[in-house]
Amino acid sequence: MEDFWVFGYASLMWKPGFDFVEKRRARLFGYHRSLCIASYEHRGTRERPGLVMGLDRGGSCVGVAFRVAAADREPVMAYLRARELVTNVYLERTGMLALGDGRNAPAVAYVADRAHGQYAGRLTVDDAVERVCGAVGGMGPNEDYVINTAEHIRLLGIRDHWLEQVVAEIRKRTP
Repeated sequence: MEDFWVFGYASLMWKPGFDFVEKRRARLFGYHRSLCIASYEHRGTRERPGLVMGLDRGGSCVGVAFRVAAADREPVMAYLRARELVTNVYLERTGMLALGDGRNAPAVAYVADRAHGQYAGRLTVDDAVERVCGAVGGMGPNEDYVINTAEHIRLLGIRDHWLEQVVAEIRKRTP
């Protein structure tokens, strides 16, 4: 067995929850980051769903790649599946990364299942803010998740004007 890579594009960037031996900025091809998943567990409930990020078809996404030791494959994959596949709105896929140091590597990534009932699709800023504000799930307030993710995207040097507008509106509504 060889070491393997895991791609983080949202909360995995700032809270991976597993051991890794290397962390790199990386670009995943074929998908883009989108606030397109209704969250019934982590950041909302079935009665009051929140919104979380998904990798949606098309384009590319800059995020963080984590290299995991081969010996840790089974526990890390079990952890990721328990975290990411709780309602099966994500599909486990392998995609090609361009690592920040010039290397290319395949990586495990969790992408949005457009056929799933939790797939929210492309939303307006106002619709996203309405869904996020006030939603709370097992991992805490939805606003915290969106703001943390936006901040980590900014720290990677990425401008996402739509998400920045969502965060600005969230901050107007929350103390």
